Amino acid sequence: MPAPQAPFCTPREEWKRRVREANHSLYVHVIGIPYNTVIEPHDDETRVDHVWMNIEVPPCGRLSLSVNTLSRLNRDRGFDPRIRMAVVASTYDARPEPLIEEHAPLDYMVIEAMQNVEYKTWEHDALEESLIERGRRAVRIEAWGELYIRRHLGIHQLHSRRASCAVQTDHIGRDGALKLYYPDKTAELLMMKFCGQA
Repeated sequence: MPAPQAPFCTPREEWKRRVREANHSLYVHVIGIPYNTVIEPHDDETRVDHVWMNIEVPPCGRLSLSVNTLSRLNRDRGFDPRIRMAVVASTYDARPEPLIEEHAPLDYMVIEAMQNVEYKTWEHDALEESLIERGRRAVRIEAWGELYIRRHLGIHQLHSRRASCAVQTDHIGRDGALKLYYPDKTAELLMMKFCGQA
């Protein structure tokens, strides 16, 4: 029998090329093995508005998932900066295999039409603590969002892209989200919205 082939991996430099070609709007789907979840490092505490869920995607390497803990735009323009988060619980049989691929965006309206989705408003510190606890407990993290390039490769826009109190541009059907898989075979889909988002 032929030896099994190693999982195919698009090189990181190719992902960077695709991001630039797409004018920094390349939507992807990723499943990774979490190795570290931390508060975004920044010298100015007023600019700390993300938790980084760092994942390994063998054999492709590491990615950072940049998860909002508040909206600085809403805060700086006098609106409510807090995030509303829905948690959709489920179960799973086997841990999904790591991957990264180009993928169509999610549409929260489709998910909301299929099941009961309730959003809870979170204060910044409480949401930060909850995301860190969830990220550190997870054995797999799945994400849908936009790939970005800085000093590292990462994924952001892991939330609704509808018009908000501070942002008038209305991206319909271009939402992002996280799904976390826990050791006890339970999973949670996290859907996030800002002030004013439908």
